Amino acid sequence: MKYSNIGGQAVMEGVMMRNGEKYAVAVRTADKKIAVQQDVYYGLTKNKKIQALPIVRGVFNFVDSLVLGMKSLMMSADYFAEETPEELEERLAGERKKAEKRAERLKRQGKEDEALKLLEQTEEKARAEREKGAGQAGAGPEKKEEDNSVLMGFTVAFSIILSIALFMLLPYFLSRGLRYVTASETLISISEAVLRMAIFMGYIVLISRMKTIQRTFMYHGAEHKCINCIEHGLELNVENVRKSSRQHKRCGTSFLLIVMVVSVIFFLFIRVDSPVWRLVIRLLLIPVIAGVSYEFIRLAGRYDNKAVNILSKPGLCLQALTTKEPDDSMIEVGIASVEAVFDWKKYLNENFGAHYEREDEDTK
Repeated sequence: MKYSNIGGQAVMEGVMMRNGEKYAVAVRTADKKIAVQQDVYYGLTKNKKIQALPIVRGVFNFVDSLVLGMKSLMMSADYFAEETPEELEERLAGERKKAEKRAERLKRQGKEDEALKLLEQTEEKARAEREKGAGQAGAGPEKKEEDNSVLMGFTVAFSIILSIALFMLLPYFLSRGLRYVTASETLISISEAVLRMAIFMGYIVLISRMKTIQRTFMYHGAEHKCINCIEHGLELNVENVRKSSRQHKRCGTSFLLIVMVVSVIFFLFIRVDSPVWRLVIRLLLIPVIAGVSYEFIRLAGRYDNKAVNILSKPGLCLQALTTKEPDDSMIEVGIASVEAVFDWKKYLNENFGAHYEREDEDTK
């Protein structure tokens, strides 16, 4: 396996791939075509000294992954959020037919006033929806981008707060109940660790049962398979991607599991008597935990030896829940996303001795 520097995530009916500052979101649209959007994301800091600092760079990269991940999700959602004028008229026509049938039944029952009122309400609703659609179409791209940025900021902040509350604070407060049974801080700390892992695993199992999430997990599998395909020296096509592994050591699922494990170690050995300070220290250590976890994932992604593989095994096993086997149409979306940001032919030439001709040479 050779490190390729690309990574990504699943989005709504698609895949986002990132290579350095470039990223692309590929989506299978409602008309079964593949739409690809390319853009750049420079991150919170371009300071090379900060990017070279272990642990510190992990904190910045963690926040960057949240921001870019949310931005990519919103980009994919845009393909499904708005009705076309034709779709709107088709839906309104269907609602009009239903209203007319109900009005006919009311007339047969001698309720002509109610029938007339129903038709008027249906027309008023249709008029309002047409005006709303026209207003949205008239909004400029700058306005939409501004609205999306504000929404994205709130969503990222809410996601961080919810994660801290669910996976950090909830286990802490639940474990405090053991003080009525034992005075052993070691036992209480161990119970907190067990609760934290149980809540995390329960959350993963719960969301993996949702049908919409299962499709997202299939695209997650496509993302991993595409990266594994090229990092193992194979030509990027549907057949090779299909037979590649859907598990990858640089996966965000593995990162989250490492965060859980590192937090258990930190909280088990760093102790204070004051309940208030225990809570404060847990909150202050969150960036450090994220930074340490990032360094492990970074190490695991760049090296392929027995020690790293053994330590990566739990995260790879957990990916059995968060990735599913994609179909060929999903694999095609993953390939489109990779090719939008990464020259895999050049990569295979340089790292595996392949002999693909450059695209600019092919066009001569």
